[in-house]
Amino acid sequence: MERYFISDTHFGHDAVYTFKNFDGSRVRDFAETSEEGDQVMIDRWNSVVKPNDKVYHLGDVAFPRRKLAILGQLNGKKILIKGNHDMFDLKDYTKYFKDIRGAFELYKMILTHIPVHPEQLNRFDANIHGHIHDRKIDDKRYVNVSVEQINATPISLDEVLYRRENG
Repeated sequence: MERYFISDTHFGHDAVYTFKNFDGSRVRDFAETSEEGDQVMIDRWNSVVKPNDKVYHLGDVAFPRRKLAILGQLNGKKILIKGNHDMFDLKDYTKYFKDIRGAFELYKMILTHIPVHPEQLNRFDANIHGHIHDRKIDDKRYVNVSVEQINATPISLDEVLYRRENG
């Protein structure tokens, strides 16, 4: 069993495909629309995640609500660390997630959606997070697993550890 990480899939969210970088290029350059982007993320997810693998989704899964059904097409046993856009009823998420949390400690790393304040990291070796999409925090203790940072493909625990060590 492998462990994988991803955040900010925003399944079904058309507006996220209009976000621009400072240079005018699209933040999500892997698709033009949410329909196309959803399929890219499904294909890439299932190309690396096996049915018995564990996937930590660090929030902002989908909206509208009906797009949560995409999770049924994705391999792995999924754990949700809720994000600021995960606002539906708990029962809507429990159909697809083995566990749902606000934060989770794994191997002295704190998993959150929104990055934690640096003063809180004295208890942890790192903060694995999402929320800030295409931006990075210039501190090796932070690893951003938003889809824009990971080629819209869940990354393994080994890759998270590598990124933590190498920035």
